[in-house]
Amino acid sequence: MEARAINRYIGSSPRKMRLVIDLIRGKSVDDALHILHFSPKHASKVAEKVLRSAVSNLQGKDEAGRIDASHMFVKEAYVNPAVTLKRINPAPMGRAYRIRKRANHVTIVVATHEVVAAKRGGTPAVPGRSKEKKQAASAAKKRTAAETR
Repeated sequence: MEARAINRYIGSSPRKMRLVIDLIRGKSVDDALHILHFSPKHASKVAEKVLRSAVSNLQGKDEAGRIDASHMFVKEAYVNPAVTLKRINPAPMGRAYRIRKRANHVTIVVATHEVVAAKRGGTPAVPGRSKEKKQAASAAKKRTAAETR
């Protein structure tokens, strides 16, 4: 199961927001919340708000009960640029400098570990076991089952 949260028209540049979002991509929700909460960057407050919203959306989707945050991870997190407001600043000798006030959209997708296991084929992957080893293990089980009959 997965859920997403989007915050649009945030008043900081996409480049600054990407520095923060890159820290949490692929991490567990608990780790991501700790990273964002203790980060000194201003963009981390907005990212933490969006992450908490995505977690709340996922917990609201589950009919059976509340999903623990320790079973969730940040599946996707990305930043897209929004509209840029163009302003003029007076400069010496009758010139004008253009000021670009950038904005961004933040999207965070949170999923449970069961979703990833289901997409792989029903069982969660065991670290260090390749596909050939799994097939060899299943063939050995079939042989031993046939021999015991």
